[in-house]
Amino acid sequence: MSVNQLPASDPPKPNSLQVITILMLINGILNIIGWLGASVAILFSFITGAIATFGIGLCCFPVLIIPLLPIALGICEIIFAARLLSSGRPRVSFNALQTIAILEICTLLFVNVLSVVVGILNLVFLNEAEVKNYLSQN
Repeated sequence: MSVNQLPASDPPKPNSLQVITILMLINGILNIIGWLGASVAILFSFITGAIATFGIGLCCFPVLIIPLLPIALGICEIIFAARLLSSGRPRVSFNALQTIAILEICTLLFVNVLSVVVGILNLVFLNEAEVKNYLSQN
């Protein structure tokens, strides 16, 4: 390579991939903030219930595990969105993004309607040809 030659630049990211990234980042932040608040509220109600029932209410303590699942999804969304936002070629596979979108739809079990909408939009944008081609070039 001579001094005057520049290295080949990466192709620009498709707009649909940028939309997926922004939606994942916002949804991840909202999942973490919302479900941390919910888990604090549940913990407070269990503490007061345990005091009011003289400890018998502690048998329902495993319910505190439920908010941890959307929090874990929010952390994964933020990590993958940060990878997609980084400069250069993202090292994110199509299958990983598709799995996160499906898990976002599964949060309907937690009555998280916003995540369901984001998951559906992500699946629609992921199935565009230019996004598939861009992600397959890794």
